[in-house]
Amino acid sequence: MRWQKKAVRATNRTRGTVVGQSIRVAETGLQRIVGLLGERELLRGDGLLIVPSQGVHTWGMRFPIDIAVLDDDWTVIATRRVMRPFRMTRMFWKAAAVLELPAGALESTSTSVGDMIEFDRVSASPQPVRK
Repeated sequence: MRWQKKAVRATNRTRGTVVGQSIRVAETGLQRIVGLLGERELLRGDGLLIVPSQGVHTWGMRFPIDIAVLDDDWTVIATRRVMRPFRMTRMFWKAAAVLELPAGALESTSTSVGDMIEFDRVSASPQPVRK
Protein backbone atom coordinates (compact mmCIF):
# COMPACT_ATOMS: atom_id res chain seq x y z
CA MET A 1 0.00 0.00 0.00
CA ARG A 2 1.79 3.12 -1.20
CA TRP A 3 -0.13 6.28 -0.32
CA GLN A 4 2.82 8.61 -0.71
CA LYS A 5 3.55 9.92 -4.20
CA LYS A 6 6.59 12.14 -3.57
CA ALA A 7 9.99 10.42 -3.20
CA VAL A 8 13.45 11.63 -2.23
CA ARG A 9 16.96 10.21 -2.04
CA ALA A 10 18.52 10.43 1.43
CA THR A 11 22.28 10.81 1.79
CA ASN A 12 24.25 10.96 5.02
CA ARG A 13 26.31 14.05 4.17
CA THR A 14 28.54 13.55 7.22
CA ARG A 15 29.58 10.00 6.27
CA GLY A 16 29.11 10.11 2.50
CA THR A 17 26.72 7.13 2.48
CA VAL A 18 23.36 6.69 0.75
CA VAL A 19 20.74 6.05 3.42
CA GLY A 20 17.90 5.40 0.98
CA GLN A 21 17.33 5.73 -2.75
CA SER A 22 13.54 5.78 -2.72
CA ILE A 23 12.32 7.43 0.47
CA ARG A 24 8.62 8.23 0.26
CA VAL A 25 7.46 11.47 1.88
CA ALA A 26 4.44 11.51 4.20
CA GLU A 27 3.46 15.15 4.59
CA THR A 28 -0.33 15.18 4.72
CA GLY A 29 -2.35 14.18 7.77
CA LEU A 30 -3.63 11.00 6.11
CA GLN A 31 -0.19 10.00 4.83
CA ARG A 32 1.33 10.49 8.30
CA ILE A 33 -1.44 8.49 10.01
CA VAL A 34 -1.23 5.59 7.54
CA GLY A 35 2.59 5.61 7.39
CA LEU A 36 3.85 2.09 6.71
CA LEU A 37 0.66 0.31 7.82
CA GLY A 38 -0.33 -2.36 5.33
CA GLU A 39 3.23 -2.85 4.09
CA ARG A 40 4.54 -6.42 4.26
CA GLU A 41 8.20 -5.37 4.32
CA LEU A 42 10.48 -2.42 3.84
CA LEU A 43 13.15 -3.22 1.27
CA ARG A 44 16.74 -1.99 1.33
CA GLY A 45 16.86 1.46 -0.24
CA ASP A 46 13.23 2.19 0.66
CA GLY A 47 11.91 4.25 3.57
CA LEU A 48 9.45 6.86 4.75
CA LEU A 49 10.14 10.47 5.76
CA ILE A 50 7.36 11.74 8.04
CA VAL A 51 7.14 15.55 8.09
CA PRO A 52 6.34 16.96 10.58
CA SER A 53 6.80 14.36 13.30
CA GLN A 54 8.09 14.28 16.85
CA GLY A 55 7.74 10.55 17.41
CA VAL A 56 6.40 7.37 15.84
CA HIS A 57 4.88 4.01 16.70
CA THR A 58 4.91 0.57 15.09
CA TRP A 59 1.45 -0.56 16.22
CA GLY A 60 -0.04 -2.83 13.59
CA MET A 61 3.21 -3.22 11.67
CA ARG A 62 4.57 -6.61 10.64
CA PHE A 63 8.31 -5.93 10.65
CA PRO A 64 10.97 -4.02 12.60
CA ILE A 65 12.36 -0.69 11.41
CA ASP A 66 15.22 1.69 12.14
CA ILE A 67 14.34 5.31 12.83
CA ALA A 68 16.31 8.54 12.72
CA VAL A 69 14.77 11.59 14.37
CA LEU A 70 15.73 14.81 12.55
CA ASP A 71 15.66 18.46 13.57
CA ASP A 72 14.81 21.29 11.17
CA ASP A 73 18.41 21.38 9.88
CA TRP A 74 18.11 17.64 8.98
CA THR A 75 20.59 16.76 11.74
CA VAL A 76 20.03 13.38 13.41
CA ILE A 77 19.09 14.09 17.04
CA ALA A 78 18.13 10.51 18.01
CA THR A 79 18.10 7.00 16.57
CA ARG A 80 16.41 3.74 17.37
CA ARG A 81 17.65 0.58 15.74
CA VAL A 82 15.51 -2.47 15.03
CA MET A 83 12.32 -1.07 16.56
CA ARG A 84 10.01 -4.07 16.71
CA PRO A 85 6.28 -4.02 15.94
CA PHE A 86 3.88 -2.68 18.61
CA ARG A 87 6.39 -0.23 20.11
CA MET A 88 6.51 3.55 20.31
CA THR A 89 9.16 6.23 20.73
CA ARG A 90 9.06 9.04 23.23
CA MET A 91 8.25 12.55 22.02
CA PHE A 92 11.23 14.51 20.70
CA TRP A 93 10.24 18.14 21.22
CA LYS A 94 13.04 19.51 18.99
CA ALA A 95 12.23 17.12 16.13
CA ALA A 96 10.97 18.26 12.75
CA ALA A 97 10.76 14.86 11.05
CA VAL A 98 11.29 11.14 11.49
CA LEU A 99 12.96 8.93 8.90
CA GLU A 100 11.80 5.30 8.94
CA LEU A 101 14.17 2.80 7.32
CA PRO A 102 14.55 -0.96 6.97
CA ALA A 103 16.02 -2.61 10.08
CA GLY A 104 19.81 -2.52 9.84
CA ALA A 105 19.97 0.56 7.58
CA LEU A 106 21.39 2.85 10.26
CA GLU A 107 24.17 0.41 11.07
CA SER A 108 25.01 -0.36 7.43
CA THR A 109 25.29 3.37 6.60
CA SER A 110 27.04 4.24 9.90
CA THR A 111 24.34 6.84 10.61
CA SER A 112 24.39 8.21 14.15
CA VAL A 113 23.39 11.21 16.26
CA GLY A 114 24.95 14.43 14.95
CA ASP A 115 25.06 13.33 11.31
CA MET A 116 23.55 15.61 8.64
CA ILE A 117 21.07 14.05 6.22
CA GLU A 118 20.57 15.56 2.78
CA PHE A 119 17.42 14.95 0.70
CA ASP A 120 17.24 15.22 -3.09
CA ARG A 121 14.00 14.87 -5.05
CA VAL A 122 13.89 11.89 -7.39
CA SER A 123 11.91 12.33 -10.59
CA ALA A 124 10.46 8.83 -10.73
CA SER A 125 10.46 6.46 -7.80
CA PRO A 126 13.21 3.92 -8.55
CA GLN A 127 12.52 0.36 -7.47
CA PRO A 128 14.17 -0.52 -4.16
CA VAL A 129 16.99 -3.02 -4.23
CA ARG A 130 15.84 -6.57 -3.34
CA LYS A 131 17.81 -8.53 -0.75
